[in-house]
Amino acid sequence: MKRGGMIAIIVIALLLLGVGGCLVGNYNRLVAGDQNVKNRWAEVNNQLQRRNDLIGNLVESVKGIASQEQAVFGAIANARAALGGAKTPEQGIEAGRAMDTALSRLLVVVENYPQLKSNEQFTQLMDELAGTENRLAVARMRYNDEAKGFNTMVKQFPTNLYATAFNFKEAPYYPVAESAKAAPKVDFSGIKPNATPAPAGK
Repeated sequence: MKRGGMIAIIVIALLLLGVGGCLVGNYNRLVAGDQNVKNRWAEVNNQLQRRNDLIGNLVESVKGIASQEQAVFGAIANARAALGGAKTPEQGIEAGRAMDTALSRLLVVVENYPQLKSNEQFTQLMDELAGTENRLAVARMRYNDEAKGFNTMVKQFPTNLYATAFNFKEAPYYPVAESAKAAPKVDFSGIKPNATPAPAGK
């Protein structure tokens, strides 16, 4: 074989290796990004499930005093059931946002029943719920950041070609519901756990 032919074969081989390396590299980046998003979602889902359990206990405490608030309790029950049946992040996000709205309504109910604030079990549950809400907010922020980075890869050239070819979909964002942003803050920091309500007329 002539020298020119050998050079051409070597050049073509190098080009194929380069293209193959680029394909593999971009595919691996998409796989890594997809796994990172899934890991972050697992953190969010863990906090959503924890909140789901706490709210169930919280509702039982409130029902004893505010049994007539059936609409609120029904909304919470529906949101809890939706989260329990969620199979995808999209379904989990929808259920989580429904719970945000239902929880804000529950907190309004709590404000109308000040005697709840002297209930030791109730205040303990509210403390646990506040901690869970903080952890959920952090997990949600980390998830959204990871989803943003992954979605950028899915949209950018040339990784968008590989994303289409290998069926990588954009990750859904988990926005905070407007009702949750405006939810009243229930502060029990000044309430002693064993405090008893003042006698009537005092």
